[in-house]
Amino acid sequence: MAKARVAVLISGGGTNMAALLYAAKRPDSPYEVVLVASNNPDAEGLKLAQAEGVATFAQSHVGLKRADHDDIMHNHITKAGAAYVALAGYMRILSGNFVEKWDGRMLNIHPSLLPKYTGLHTHQRAIDAGDSIAGCSVHLVTADLDEGPLLGQMEVAVLPNDTADSLAERVKIAEHQLYPRTLADYVSRATSPDYLTSKVREIALAQPEADEVVSHGMPCFGIVGGKKFAYVSIDHHGDGKIALLVKISGVEEQAMLIDSDAERYYRPAYFGDGWVGIRLDLGDTDWDHIGEWIAKSWRAVAPKKLTKFLDILGSA
Repeated sequence: MAKARVAVLISGGGTNMAALLYAAKRPDSPYEVVLVASNNPDAEGLKLAQAEGVATFAQSHVGLKRADHDDIMHNHITKAGAAYVALAGYMRILSGNFVEKWDGRMLNIHPSLLPKYTGLHTHQRAIDAGDSIAGCSVHLVTADLDEGPLLGQMEVAVLPNDTADSLAERVKIAEHQLYPRTLADYVSRATSPDYLTSKVREIALAQPEADEVVSHGMPCFGIVGGKKFAYVSIDHHGDGKIALLVKISGVEEQAMLIDSDAERYYRPAYFGDGWVGIRLDLGDTDWDHIGEWIAKSWRAVAPKKLTKFLDILGSA
């Protein structure tokens, strides 16, 4: 099964990047690091990534507008084929446009137990507050600084004689444990049969008069008492793929889709030229696009009186 492709952004030594990179070397890792990029051409972490055979890129932000710098970084990330971005000590506030482009696919690690102590100087703030427990958090990146949905946390005890530096050293150890595991869990959703089936089910059953049955050993969605418009194929006939099967116009459309992206689209065995398979397990599924495919396939088999009625409602 394809591994999720991850780009890691750093600004300095890149110890969390190193933790992610070495964890990715495990044979059972669900992700691979395909790029390490930095806003600091002198970042030490770039040298480590290069030594480990990982592609690197650096572009100083000095003299560039924030949005322009983010566009440069985005273009190199997409060129590397990354489906996810992991921020690992990337000391830049990101533009809203960049955050939007990676919505739901960009993670960050923060050295506090969020929502406590967003921003900087987290360890000293925890000590000053008299906290007995500090720690770290992994969260999705949103437009609001350090306030995206939490994905994982790890607690670290605050010792009586701790300084900000001594506490930071132990929290860093916790970060190196937490980040790879949390990233692996998160990207695994994108290749999990149960998760992918549930996403298709949510969209398919939202179509008018739709129901679900099992057909050909697969979850199958159709018009109640009528034709089928979508299947979820999970390693069907041992093909190793998790895919959505939807109706299309015929052999020409099928060939066009396969020619445009042979890794994503394919001719499903035993379904003929009126169907196409769309891989869901590549780690970069655009669910809005999948929703459009399901709606189009539903319309191809729905009774005309039903589609006409919906068209009338839509134009009212």
